[in-house]
Amino acid sequence: MTQPNRMTVSKVSALRGFLAAGFLCFAFASLADAAEAVSFAASDGGKVYADVYPADGHAKATILLFHQAGSNRAEYAPIAPKLAAMAFNVLAVDARAGGSMWGRSNETAAGRGSGASYLDALPDLEGALHYAEKTWPGTPVVAWGSSYSASLVFFLAARHPNDVAALLAFSPGEYFGNTSVRAQAAQVRCPAFVTSASSADEIAEAKRLFDAIPARQKTQYVPMQGVHGSATLRTDSNPRGAAAAWAAVTAFLNALPGSS
Repeated sequence: MTQPNRMTVSKVSALRGFLAAGFLCFAFASLADAAEAVSFAASDGGKVYADVYPADGHAKATILLFHQAGSNRAEYAPIAPKLAAMAFNVLAVDARAGGSMWGRSNETAAGRGSGASYLDALPDLEGALHYAEKTWPGTPVVAWGSSYSASLVFFLAARHPNDVAALLAFSPGEYFGNTSVRAQAAQVRCPAFVTSASSADEIAEAKRLFDAIPARQKTQYVPMQGVHGSATLRTDSNPRGAAAAWAAVTAFLNALPGSS
């Protein structure tokens, strides 16, 4: 007669937890290995730090990823590899208006000291744009922002209409006092994707900016479940809504000229 297995349920659970933890450590290590740390000059001088995730295969475009307030490029640690797997070059940037969210310091902010305003970070976005054009010449550039940087990508696209091929804005708003984001949105003619958290006030603010965009190819994704900024794509931040948000983002990116 076969003897019953003596391993208890608690030991099985512990073993499963150990294996799962090991797998997660391996996965995060693999993601870190996939990124190459780089630096470049902001348009007003000074050093900007970033991570590069090369496209898997021939690159459709280059995506510039900019973070929210108090944050850094680690905001995109689980996001950038997915975009690279979709055949996009990815540059995840530490802008000078940021901090130590996600368990990582913001190198650009640390190098410049405290006190940078949100608008002060625009030259960092312009530096990223110039770096992308030099590093991947002839490849379209897509600007992607989160919270305050979601508003800054409207400025970037308005000021560089021949260089920004599309933009994605996650939770944009009027974050800059008397400097109007809506006025910048009204100058954007490239394809645009705008989304927000699922709260009524964020949806309304996103719509106000979305309605100002004169571009013919534009999408406002209104989530049933969503959180502030690009974190809406992270399952650790938005477990119930991340998959639907990814589906909307993927549909938009796949519809861009040259992405098929």
